[in-house]
Amino acid sequence: MARRKKKGGGADSAAWLVTFSDLMTLLLTFFVLLLSMSSMDKPLLTRITVTSDDPSPLDHAGRGRIPDQIRLLLQIVEDPTTVLEKQDRIKDLLFPNDILPPELSPGTLAENLRVLAHPEGVVIVLSEGVMFPQGEYVLTAVGQQLLSAFVPVLHYSTADVNIGGHTDTGEVRHGLDNYELSGRRAMSVLEYFLHQKFPARRFSISGYGPDKPLYPNDTDRHRAQNRRVEILLKTTQWLGRYL
Repeated sequence: MARRKKKGGGADSAAWLVTFSDLMTLLLTFFVLLLSMSSMDKPLLTRITVTSDDPSPLDHAGRGRIPDQIRLLLQIVEDPTTVLEKQDRIKDLLFPNDILPPELSPGTLAENLRVLAHPEGVVIVLSEGVMFPQGEYVLTAVGQQLLSAFVPVLHYSTADVNIGGHTDTGEVRHGLDNYELSGRRAMSVLEYFLHQKFPARRFSISGYGPDKPLYPNDTDRHRAQNRRVEILLKTTQWLGRYL
């Protein structure tokens, strides 16, 4: 009697059709994707590129578009080699006449304001006459308003700040010595910035007393210039670190 052929593998023999169908579907999807990419609207791509290149400078912390005045100021102070050439420009950008308190004339500010270059950035020097009563360490209202000009600069910058207090060689009231007075003045400036919600880790303070005068302490004018606060914006790194 002839043997009957075994039936089997019917389901397995048809499985390759399912796999082949899936593969063809994937290939078709791939070619459609390539075709759509090749026909994408080139003017649209151009518009997207132009939009992304729009000069809307952001600070390192991503706090939004920087006002033009602050942007220009930050560009200048980032290069300490150009600071001395652009002192007047820095002063005008930081302290425009329209923000000065009524009791402070532009001429008086000019006599009590200096801009110095520093290997780590730029130093803004404010004399005692516009910051503190003589021999005191509590900021005047004018001093606080001048410090308010630094707030947007610090907001749009990640620069660290050193605040240095300096005195002349004269006697100090209230039983303080010159080092204590210079340190407390630096601390008063620091406290102002901390009240503006800046993190303390960005700041350091120094009290130099009479050790670093700008001028000899030989005239009233020179002594007045030596009684000062220096605000160092550390916008660059020490050159020596890379030598």
